[in-house]
Amino acid sequence: MLNEDKIKLMAGISFFEKREGKHIRPANRYFMSDYISSRMLHAFFSYTFCYFLVVVIWMLYSMESLLDTASLDLVMNHVRSACVFYVIGLVGYLAIAVHVAKSRYEYARRGMKVYVAKLRRLEKRYEFQSRTKELTKEGSRHDDATTRT
Repeated sequence: MLNEDKIKLMAGISFFEKREGKHIRPANRYFMSDYISSRMLHAFFSYTFCYFLVVVIWMLYSMESLLDTASLDLVMNHVRSACVFYVIGLVGYLAIAVHVAKSRYEYARRGMKVYVAKLRRLEKRYEFQSRTKELTKEGSRHDDATTRT
């Protein structure tokens, strides 16, 4: 016989896995520091790649004016300012990446606690049902023994 409570609980667990599973699983494979450091490493490389891509595009766009006024002092000033902007932007981007990674990790931890609580509730339902069946079988054996004598 189907137990309606267990079916509702299993459906809720399944919907939770589909909706939140892709957000929860990556964070729960790591400790918090490892997860944040991996996100920071990814952010460092993505920011560096994008920054140099923008610098190359800017250089190609303004190549004529750069070559017309090309002097060593001017080029060195541009390189220094580009380095300063890179470092300031990188620090800001990494700070944002750390904040986002911490919030995603905490969200995944809370989600995992909810998921585990639902699984425990389902396990308790199964244990209760199996105990009830065992008690019912034992009672029927006892009743059969008393009716035979």
